[in-house]
Amino acid sequence: MSLGTRTLGSGAAALEVSAQGLGCMGMSEFYGRGDDAQSLEVIGAALDAGVTFLDTADMYGPFTNERLVGRAIAGRREEVVVATKFGNERAEDGSRLGVNGHPDYVRRACDASLERLGVDHIDLYYQHRVDVRVPIEDTWGALKELVDAGKVRFLGISEAAPDTIRRAHQVHPVTALQSEWSLWSRDVEDNGVLETIRELGIGFVAYSPLGRGFLSGAITSLDDLAPDDFRRHAPRFQGENFQRNLELVERVMEIAATKGVTPGQLALAWVLAQGPDVVPIPGTKRRTYLEENIAALEVSLSPAELVTLDEVVPRGVAAGDRYADMSTVYR
Repeated sequence: MSLGTRTLGSGAAALEVSAQGLGCMGMSEFYGRGDDAQSLEVIGAALDAGVTFLDTADMYGPFTNERLVGRAIAGRREEVVVATKFGNERAEDGSRLGVNGHPDYVRRACDASLERLGVDHIDLYYQHRVDVRVPIEDTWGALKELVDAGKVRFLGISEAAPDTIRRAHQVHPVTALQSEWSLWSRDVEDNGVLETIRELGIGFVAYSPLGRGFLSGAITSLDDLAPDDFRRHAPRFQGENFQRNLELVERVMEIAATKGVTPGQLALAWVLAQGPDVVPIPGTKRRTYLEENIAALEVSLSPAELVTLDEVVPRGVAAGDRYADMSTVYR
């Protein structure tokens, strides 16, 4: 089955991926306890349905999510575009060691990811966060070496600022910029990131296109979240912010109802409508949500509907920051 494809990057750095990807992070950490057997089933169902662009990172778990994805794609490697990341360094016990862009660490991290994934190359390797202590040219020099060695096919960068993206792109073409982008996270439209990547011919991979689940309409109170769910401590889920954002979601739900789709499908359709160079990677641990997300590819939005959504959910309307600590994004 094919759900259609989109192309990230341009020229020699162009990478064809499924029009929607699958974010695997929540299967191992951050959104409550995972169930590996259930997650393997979901990934298998995604591949069967044509969602072949899988997103993971070494720090998810930490390390366990890459192993999970590796198990899921064993025997199906040729079907899959595997994206993983380095740079948010963590210890085995889960403690955070900080952002690391040192060339030696880049090489070690890549080798470790290859082993955990059980693959001989990574299709898309992202710098997860920018290390301001290390010139981006040094980090990307090491990444270029990995491409030349055949360990990595294409390179990406996550949550980087326009100037950083340009400097990295001069060392080796950037195929994809990954950042949060959704109806309630639209800062890339105003801070120069979107303008920069389109000028350079770089694709956009949108993580949290459902607003960390909020835009699905399934979260109406913090009681809907597991005790260890990191969203309990995220600014947009706190106090008055939560209530204001809930009102925002209610407006999205009203529009979705008139169109006969779920709010989550409307939110995904909006991201997909932002351009053929945009690929959302919604994450889920449940097959029912996977099927709902895939169905969003069939939802088309007219110019008038896009204008209405822009009026109902304008840029900057969400209450609260994306993270409690925003210091590591757009650097």
